[in-house]
Amino acid sequence: MKTACAIACLIAAPLVAQDFSANSEARSWNLYAEVPARFEATVVDPLCLLTGDCPDNCGDGKRQLALVRSADDAMILPLKNSQPAFSGAANELQPFCGELVEVDGLMIEDPDLNATNIYLVQKIRKSGDADWIKANRWTKDWAAAHPEAKGKGPWFRRDPRVKAEIAREGHLGLGLETDEAFIKEWFE
Repeated sequence: MKTACAIACLIAAPLVAQDFSANSEARSWNLYAEVPARFEATVVDPLCLLTGDCPDNCGDGKRQLALVRSADDAMILPLKNSQPAFSGAANELQPFCGELVEVDGLMIEDPDLNATNIYLVQKIRKSGDADWIKANRWTKDWAAAHPEAKGKGPWFRRDPRVKAEIAREGHLGLGLETDEAFIKEWFE
């Protein structure tokens, strides 16, 4: 039953387009098709809703999370927080697993891009709370998880997982031989 309901939500959501820009204080990122959106929703584990695979606490930070909007039961996919990198929405939502929250951010809806219910969360608060929490904890969480990667510059230049992938597949992701040929052709 849960799976059927979740699938119905995903299918019906684009048909019930509503304006959620009222009272939004979201900052524009000047992205194509962005619209300010503030609404109440329940923080959910989408894999749990769609497949019935439901680990405790929404996967304890090992899964992408979603928002089921209260106004229309649409499943919203928060893919970004308020920081410049396109990362971190799950970190922002994890403390609110299963709870009703209010979020403020940017929605991207564009049929030409096949973008439906893509959300960039900038602020979040438990429903009924007065104070907003800025959605910017991702790099703090990353730094706490990787104390050996302290230093200057963007986090991804120091991330051990990124460094290991580059060592294995090269900077272009096409293998070390391709990297070597590219560097030789373009920079030597």
